[in-house]
Amino acid sequence: MSIVIKALNEEQRITSTIESALRAAAAVGGEVILADSCSTDRTVHLACAYPIRIVQLAHPEERCCGAGPQLGYQHSRGDFIYILDGDMQMRPGFLEQALAFLNTHESVAGVGGRIVENNTESLEYRSRAERVATHQLPGAVDRLDGGGLYRRKAIEAAGYFSDRNLHSYEEFDLAVRLRSLGWLLWRLPLDAADHFGHDAPPYSLLLRRWRTRYICGLGELVRAAAGQSRMRLILQGLRELRIYLAVIAWWCLLASVPFWPLPPLWRVTSLGLLAIMPLALMAWRKRSFTKALYSVVSWCFNAAGLLRGLLQHRHPAREAISSRVIREPVMTPRQAARGSAP
Repeated sequence: MSIVIKALNEEQRITSTIESALRAAAAVGGEVILADSCSTDRTVHLACAYPIRIVQLAHPEERCCGAGPQLGYQHSRGDFIYILDGDMQMRPGFLEQALAFLNTHESVAGVGGRIVENNTESLEYRSRAERVATHQLPGAVDRLDGGGLYRRKAIEAAGYFSDRNLHSYEEFDLAVRLRSLGWLLWRLPLDAADHFGHDAPPYSLLLRRWRTRYICGLGELVRAAAGQSRMRLILQGLRELRIYLAVIAWWCLLASVPFWPLPPLWRVTSLGLLAIMPLALMAWRKRSFTKALYSVVSWCFNAAGLLRGLLQHRHPAREAISSRVIREPVMTPRQAARGSAP
């Protein structure tokens, strides 16, 4: 099996991530691959100290959330592939039970576990931890956010592991492609990995996501699925898509107020009431003005990102990503005779 670590400028945590992946791989006889998106820090330098395969994008402008997993998948050899972020650490024992589950459930394409959030300071991650979505609960799920162990046979049937064009939502895209073919996804009641998210002020995080086009992922996902059978699964599974469409409708309503056949004072009053209504409703719901303000601002950023993503240029998703191999793991004579990686 193969553990693919996708990374971009993760020098602070990459050694712990690699070491946890090597321990997990050793327990099941697998390989570890670092898929680097042209890091500009010491990520690759630090990774070269370990017996892993290191591959890198040939063109930095192609870096995005979807390119990393697909790059690692292109260079993997295992019949099962686990995706791990560069700011995560694998929990011991999960892979053994995930493999056992897949070997006894042929209709399941991928298995995940619980992702333990260790960043409890950021408003973004606190809000995320407060929301317990159904796909985070044990049992059959509609996606495996946070990584999972996938069956190569299922990935081949779906055409590719990860859409190289997506700046986010790459795991949900993979899930709907697999589910549209009749495959199941499952989450085990086990801790799979620890996540150490980047600690940044919430509004700075929104601005960074705009700059990196992370916020465009939903629009890119919708554009890729337009006219495909999986679009139904996207509309059913993404509550936030309906929220962002409602935000766009709210913008259109606000823009129409100056043209209403009302006296000027009434138009100004109507505009003000409509403008503050979402904030007032969220403050009442969350019992916190700070959380309410962040929610509304975040919705507006994401709604704008949805429109921006719909207009993004696309490369053919099945087209191989240009890359270079920076390092191959050193194999012992016994491993070379077997034709296997460490």
